[in-house]
Amino acid sequence: MSTASTAHCNDGQLMVCAAAIISGAAPSASCCSSLRAQQGCFCQYARTPAYGGYIGSPTAHRAIVACHVAVPSC
Repeated sequence: MSTASTAHCNDGQLMVCAAAIISGAAPSASCCSSLRAQQGCFCQYARTPAYGGYIGSPTAHRAIVACHVAVPSC
């Protein structure tokens, strides 16, 4: 991934998805918007120790699918 394509990555934008990713709650509209905005960053986040376990979790997968965001294959 080039630096230009990752410049927009802001993991703080995923905080609105905490309930959906951690507990499996239905994602809010703001969560879905953030997931769409950060879609290109999922693989980068998945490789980090801080977020890898969350991004690869079944609840995160359900939130991504519920928001009609393409699930990345990293």
